[in-house]
Amino acid sequence: MALSRIASSSSSSSILKPISAALSLRRPLSSDTTLTIETSIPFTAHNCDAPSRAVETSPSELLKFYRDMALMRRMEIASDSLYKSKLIRGFCHLYDGQEAVAIGMEAATNRKDCIITAYRDHCTFLGRGGDLVQVFSELMGRIGGCSKGKGGSMHFYKKDAGFYGGHGIVGAQVPLGCGLAFAQKYSKDENVTFALYGDGAANQGQLFEALNIAALWDLPAILVCENNHYGMGTAEWRAAKSPAYYKRGDYVPGLKVDGMDVLAVKQACKFAKEHALKNGPLILEMDTYRYHGHSMSDPGSTYRTRDEISGVRQERDPIERIKKLLLTHEIATEKELKDTEKEVRKEVDEAIAKAKESPVPEPSDLFTNVYVKGFGVESFGADRKELRATLP
Repeated sequence: MALSRIASSSSSSSILKPISAALSLRRPLSSDTTLTIETSIPFTAHNCDAPSRAVETSPSELLKFYRDMALMRRMEIASDSLYKSKLIRGFCHLYDGQEAVAIGMEAATNRKDCIITAYRDHCTFLGRGGDLVQVFSELMGRIGGCSKGKGGSMHFYKKDAGFYGGHGIVGAQVPLGCGLAFAQKYSKDENVTFALYGDGAANQGQLFEALNIAALWDLPAILVCENNHYGMGTAEWRAAKSPAYYKRGDYVPGLKVDGMDVLAVKQACKFAKEHALKNGPLILEMDTYRYHGHSMSDPGSTYRTRDEISGVRQERDPIERIKKLLLTHEIATEKELKDTEKEVRKEVDEAIAKAKESPVPEPSDLFTNVYVKGFGVESFGADRKELRATLP
């Protein structure tokens, strides 16, 4: 990234120093100082003007980005260990490597904006204000989870913060997201919906049907393709004749974003929200990367090389990028960042211990949240003779 700094929060926001000059700056910055940082690469636009590469931020925001992404990374690594210890069962899709998308999006939105995503949803839930105990309780099938232990890894949910869940059916969340955007427009809310999907879902017919309706009705829907370049184990170029997903909307504008640069994601999402409220839908393609395999059953090394994975870690890792900014501007020292990592590790370990204390749901809970309450619906055994339960 090219870096710059502004002498005080009241100064103009022009870019003053590239990284080579910034390295020589040694005066500590206050938490409310305005920094203007240029994105790592330019945005690429389709049928719209690209936003400015100069992103305003502050030392306090950069520190928060670092801690939040470090917490997400540690949470996902711990989830890997819990899965291998058989404390997490079933499907489990990890997000490590893609943290900048969740964090950058949160920086540009509020909790009245809606987010809906696929099954790689742990970090999105955490970004929306969920807590670690809820995360690990849900992953381990305990009643303390955000879905009371009944959803598991793929079905996190937090309606009070505008998070309408992870969804297991590929691409199915996109029409639902456009429905949320329709409700926002109908209610005359000045808010938008971000509907996230992966490159593996980008060829789904329902996505284009929903996008067509969203464009016809000028809905405040932002379709976000998290392009981590592999749909399960299939490289994007093998699955899509046109892997330029930001152009796939044809008549709908699009923007390609470096999804490993949290500040670029923030800028793009801010731009997208303003655009969607005035003009209707927009597609954002987040160029990102996952370090784990598609799911815990996928070693992630049969269709890509270890050199490829380590190369992305060394050159594009979103946490390391923020770390360099913090050190360059002397916002934090190496020791302070190490201390943050230790705090994060402790926080995750404590949350796991607490989640393990949460009991598993009662068998009768299988019958709840299925039918409307108060209808006296009865549940029988397979032979239709034995009454098992009368549903509330």
